[in-house]
Amino acid sequence: QVQLVESGGALVQPGGSLRLSCAASGSIFFMTDMGWYRQAPGKQRERVATLARGGNLNYADSVKGRFTISRDYAKNTVYLQMNSVQPEDTAVYYCFAVYQAIRGGALLDSWGQGTQVTVSS
Repeated sequence: QVQLVESGGALVQPGGSLRLSCAASGSIFFMTDMGWYRQAPGKQRERVATLARGGNLNYADSVKGRFTISRDYAKNTVYLQMNSVQPEDTAVYYCFAVYQAIRGGALLDSWGQGTQVTVSS
């Protein structure tokens, strides 16, 4: 089982910056994709950014040019640098990871508990 622990959520003013972190621990043989989703009040969870082990990046159109995802492969950690945040970025941000627990095993996924980001003046 893999545990994901997010940190970095906070109250930030519009136009400000924030960096979220998510560290994975547990039985990990191989980690493939890691990334972030978010869920705003009354809305469905939406993909924010994903980064595959091979370097393939995907961003939601709403965050392109403002958010940057990165990974520390040695630490099984994924980051989300959020710049020029806006009130519509307010949401609970969840990280996820896709991994193999053992060599040749099935691909599994794990989710963090979420970290609150509030953008308000």
